[in-house]
Amino acid sequence: MKRGNILSLNPAAEQIIDPSLLQKIKGGNINSLCSFCRGYTSDEHLMTCVHCYLKDPESDFTSFQVYLETNGKGIVPYAASYHMIDEENGVYVFMLRDLTLQYKKQELVYRNKMLQKTIDAQEKERRRISRELHDSVVQELISTLVDIRVMRYMDEKDILKKIDDTEGTLNRLIEDIRDLSVFLRPASLDDLGLEAAFRSHFKWVKQTYGIEVSFTSTIKQRRYLPNMETTVYRICQEAVLNAVKYAKVAEITVILTESEDRLELYVRDKGEGFDVDHPTVKGSGIGLFGMKERAELINGKLKVHSEHHKGTTVFLSVPIPNQLEEE
Repeated sequence: MKRGNILSLNPAAEQIIDPSLLQKIKGGNINSLCSFCRGYTSDEHLMTCVHCYLKDPESDFTSFQVYLETNGKGIVPYAASYHMIDEENGVYVFMLRDLTLQYKKQELVYRNKMLQKTIDAQEKERRRISRELHDSVVQELISTLVDIRVMRYMDEKDILKKIDDTEGTLNRLIEDIRDLSVFLRPASLDDLGLEAAFRSHFKWVKQTYGIEVSFTSTIKQRRYLPNMETTVYRICQEAVLNAVKYAKVAEITVILTESEDRLELYVRDKGEGFDVDHPTVKGSGIGLFGMKERAELINGKLKVHSEHHKGTTVFLSVPIPNQLEEE
């Protein structure tokens, strides 16, 4: 075993190996585990052959995770142990325990947690929309309805003035509903893409909060995959909203660009800053942790750098597919 040669297999081991490989192993044509091993998990890589246990059996490999190509089940993760049983001849025993069931349970737990977080975020957003509708739109409509009823008992001169007041109220309601609609899902994102949606949103930010958003875009493609556009837009929206609410700044910088095969987003401010590892506020909506989860769903990477009184930078990098999916 000093050179990694297979000396013997028990019946359980024979069952997981492809029959054609098993015959070659028994016939002496294949001597190494490398014929069906696909690497082990190290401190730096999920699957690697660097510093393989077969090349350096005296290293600390008493317990580790290994991936094997199995008979009819594809690549399967195993918990492995590797122990010396004959020091003179350099013979080791290699024992395996299938981790497939544990992996499935872990995946199910993770999916359930993600689902619960999504539901919680949705309910939180619905409560916010419900309060906004009730406190502004509904109250204004009730007030307008009362004014209309009062008109029955007014003279012509007063009625004309009341109509002007009611018209102004209805115009404000239209703007409030339009703003709410844009915040939920801007039509420009579906029709025109990220650049148009960003410009529309930043215009709304200035009108609503009086804060200027300096936007620069150097992207080459006009459109990306729908889920990619939605994720980038939502993360930018959340980062800008957090800066507006908590950074105490008059200007925010947003840069949208492409680097090689990745779409990159920068949202910067020179405001209050915060402790990234222990944020006291997570902003509204999905928050910092939700932003990272959104990024991971499209294989993106999100980094947040912030220092007290020096500002915050949110950086998002997303791989760009070679071709757009057909609608």
